[in-house]
Amino acid sequence: MSCCFLSRLGRLLLAVLLPALPLAAQPPPPAGPQGRFQKQTVLIGEPLDYELRYAHAPDLEVVFPDSLARFAPFEYTGKTFFPTRTRRGVSLDRAIYHLRTFRLDSVQTLALPVAVLRGADTLSVLPPPSRVRLMRTAPRPPAPARELPALRQNLALLPVDALFNYPYWLAGIAAGLLLLAGSAALFRRRLSRRYQAYKLRKNHGYFLAQFARHMERFELSRSATNVERAVALWKNYLAGLENSGLNSFTTREIVAYFENDSDVRNALSATDKVIYGNLQTEDAKEVDRAFQRLRGFAERRYASVAQ
Repeated sequence: MSCCFLSRLGRLLLAVLLPALPLAAQPPPPAGPQGRFQKQTVLIGEPLDYELRYAHAPDLEVVFPDSLARFAPFEYTGKTFFPTRTRRGVSLDRAIYHLRTFRLDSVQTLALPVAVLRGADTLSVLPPPSRVRLMRTAPRPPAPARELPALRQNLALLPVDALFNYPYWLAGIAAGLLLLAGSAALFRRRLSRRYQAYKLRKNHGYFLAQFARHMERFELSRSATNVERAVALWKNYLAGLENSGLNSFTTREIVAYFENDSDVRNALSATDKVIYGNLQTEDAKEVDRAFQRLRGFAERRYASVAQ
């Protein structure tokens, strides 16, 4: 009975103590940060990764160096950060810095500091220096370097592609713009007069063409609608030519505006009879004469303005 009882007691103790053995056998975290190069040799300008890790207590606030840190004799090209992992009461921070070097030292070292925040104080902790060896690609001279290799002179010219001279072109464009601006300021009045004359000539030609079309349509249809359209075109043209509101004036106001001109008075009187009354066949010639008077008056007014 005693042996059986001791055997059961031993198994019970093993069941209680075995889960705690891995915790007791786990090594404590390192005392500080650890840094290392991920390869032992490097070429000039070749990418090189430096891994920095720090295992610490979870309640410790740790800040890894950023791109503004001192990486000499290496040049910083980028970084890869990993999120903090906490296992069994130990937090692990890890980052990989992407570097390259153009120094010719045979052995180059680096130790990036880690900032530990403790209240209002900041403690900078350095890892052990990590070393990398530079691989040389140029052949080395023999051990007793007595003579330098003979140099061969080559003075042959090589063709070089012509480059676009941006400064001169920009300066030329700026000078051209200044010249155009000066010319516009100097000849502004003359250019403005020419442009206004061009607009008047163009509008006058358009008016004559449209007015002639209404006259032709009236000759074919003898319709009061064509007479009304021709008079409206004549009023709108003279309103733009005189820079006034003639297109909204009545016949009496238009006659008064043009100082009781006989052509305007007789022509508008004839067209009003057609528009507001009944057109008779024998009155067609009178309407034709009214069209001629309106067109002739518009040409005289254009000639007086264009001078």
